[in-house]
Amino acid sequence: MSARNWGQVRDCMRTNVTEVDGTLDVLSALKIMKQVGATSLIVKRRDEDDEYGLLLFSDIAKKVIAEDRAPERVNVYEVMAKPVLAVRPDMQIRYCARLFDNFGISHAPVVENDKIVGIVSYYLLVLQGLNPDLN
Repeated sequence: MSARNWGQVRDCMRTNVTEVDGTLDVLSALKIMKQVGATSLIVKRRDEDDEYGLLLFSDIAKKVIAEDRAPERVNVYEVMAKPVLAVRPDMQIRYCARLFDNFGISHAPVVENDKIVGIVSYYLLVLQGLNPDLN
């Protein structure tokens, strides 16, 4: 029995990634998410020695809403994940899914030549991985 070819991360990543500054307040970040139709934002590096951050809807739910904090008074850097695991665009989808499971994550920036070229999530992995079977 041969292994199924699920494809590469580049086949399912979202390329329209929005980057924000970590000092932005969460309410403003939510407005940007709504405007661009995203559930995650990349948080810019402060300088070349810094690492990227990632802000997810789930971070806001857990660290702002559940703790009854005012989103206009909380900065993105207070609730984001940083540093984050990144994947390569040529990584196989099956290995990306395993990486997500191994580390308990659901999203990852896709990095090529030290630049973010996209973002991938469980949702996108499943959608692309099973797309031929769904038609």
